[in-house]
Amino acid sequence: MAALMGIALLVLLVQDIPLSGYLRQVETDRLVTSLERDAFVLAGRSEETLETPPASADAASSAAALTAAARGYRDSGGARVVIVNADGVAVVTSDDDQSAVGDSYASRPEIMGALGGQITSGHRYSDTLQIDLLYVTVPIVNGQDVVGAVRLTFPEQVVTDAVTRQISVLGLVALTTVVLAGIVGFIFSATVTRRLKLLQHTTERLADGDLDARADERAGAPEIRSLSVSFNRMATRLETLIGQQRTFAADASHQLRTPLTALRLRLERARELLEDGTDGSGVAAVERLAAAEAEADRLGSIIDGLLVLSRTESSTAPVVECDVARVARERVEHWQPLAQELGVGIRYEGPDHASASAIVTAPEQIIDNFVDNALSASTSTGTGTGVNSSTSSAAGLPHEIVVRVAAGSPGWRVSVLDDGPGLSDEDCARAFDRFWRADSDALGNGLGLAIVAQLARASRATVLLERRPEGGLEASVTFEARG
Repeated sequence: MAALMGIALLVLLVQDIPLSGYLRQVETDRLVTSLERDAFVLAGRSEETLETPPASADAASSAAALTAAARGYRDSGGARVVIVNADGVAVVTSDDDQSAVGDSYASRPEIMGALGGQITSGHRYSDTLQIDLLYVTVPIVNGQDVVGAVRLTFPEQVVTDAVTRQISVLGLVALTTVVLAGIVGFIFSATVTRRLKLLQHTTERLADGDLDARADERAGAPEIRSLSVSFNRMATRLETLIGQQRTFAADASHQLRTPLTALRLRLERARELLEDGTDGSGVAAVERLAAAEAEADRLGSIIDGLLVLSRTESSTAPVVECDVARVARERVEHWQPLAQELGVGIRYEGPDHASASAIVTAPEQIIDNFVDNALSASTSTGTGTGVNSSTSSAAGLPHEIVVRVAAGSPGWRVSVLDDGPGLSDEDCARAFDRFWRADSDALGNGLGLAIVAQLARASRATVLLERRPEGGLEASVTFEARG
């Protein structure tokens, strides 16, 4: 508000200060022009009086008529009139006492200029009246001869008063403009600050722990709406991160409690067996210690998986271009020896090249997880693609895993297909949750597909787990196409 009022006042000052000087000049020029016109009118009427011999009978009546005209002009406009003859002697004045009649004005420069045939105007200070005067002097001409002069004097204060009145009007307009600018500024600033205060209140709610606090993105100036959108994105991201952190802590504490409890019980039992010292206690203790070592390995696997998941969630790696077809072929070649050893076939289907967007190493890790889980599903006790089950595949039947790359919507779809027992639709939907397993007694920590889902989100890709009509599962990830 103060800024708008200040700008309006500055503009008005820059405009009105030169304008006041211009108005003074215009008013002065207008008055001088008016005086010159009236002076010529009086000069025309004075010519006959100055040509009449002073001793003639008509001289007195002519001078009286001219004096009356001078006084009438004085009364109507306020200007003092002095008419002199060719010698510079006053013959008529507008004064009531006529005391100046007969006085010589030959020493006045403006009178001498007019007697010389010049029209003069200007300002001078009157010692008699003790004021500044504006004067106009014109010659009285008869043919080629100058027979006298007419001088009109006007108080300059009259011009100053006229200009002051006009400037007062301008000042009133300027004051009104500044006040209106202040009102507009107050309304505008109140609108802006009200939205900012609401946003500040929302920010304070978020800072106090209300993760549901959101700003109104539909109201306010465009900049405020844009700020609200950015704030809401930040709040949503913060809510997601805090939720992930809480879920991570809850899941980790729950999952770590089981192997730690089992490890403690096995170690206690091994200690008891060693303390008993009965026959065969050494063998039993060794078995207990081996089981404890397995639980410790499981605990280490869970911790490693949690660390990998934590790194993928906090990763801000850029999305780059990669050839998912080449990556898929390389991963098939990598898993080929192990698959042959397990009696499972593995092959690649798809184009030679498929350019897509993903973070570095994401396609490799996702395909490795899919293939690893497919191998588990295709052997003795697997379910398919990441979730273990106690259901066995049909003995003696050949198994094959297909790694397929195909054009999809909106990009390249990379799929791993197995012919294992499969999962229900409900289990397929839950398979990407942390620590979820179809069989709690199966090997694994239930973090593989959770890591896959996080890598896909970071790569702006989508993952899906579906049952195949012919049996088994299809695990797929769809990357955005490049080029």
